[in-house]
Amino acid sequence: QVQLVESGGGLVQAGGSLTLSCVASVRTVSSYAMGWFRQGPGLEREFVARISRTGGSTGYADSVKGRFTISRDNAKNTIYLQMNSLKPEDTAVYYCARSPFPYGTTAYSDYDHWGQGTQVTVSS
Repeated sequence: QVQLVESGGGLVQAGGSLTLSCVASVRTVSSYAMGWFRQGPGLEREFVARISRTGGSTGYADSVKGRFTISRDNAKNTIYLQMNSLKPEDTAVYYCARSPFPYGTTAYSDYDHWGQGTQVTVSS
């Protein structure tokens, strides 16, 4: 019933920018808070950013504050993650996910649907 598909990942030099997109079923995007998580090699999946159902509330992990911006376009059924000033430490598989909570949370266990991820590699 629910499908989330990430795109926009790739190879970028340190200091560069990249924008990720996550498109989903109409109701999935428009009716739910969404989040972005990432998982580096050999590491546990970690919170990156969240956005409320309407887009009026956002939150970020300390490691990406000031560099990443989460946004949504419900008309296009899409969630975005604008990443600026990228660092090698940002290298990971990035996942978008749906949250049953209206403002989203920082815990991956609170999200009920996940995309398959898109690889982001930042070179030195």
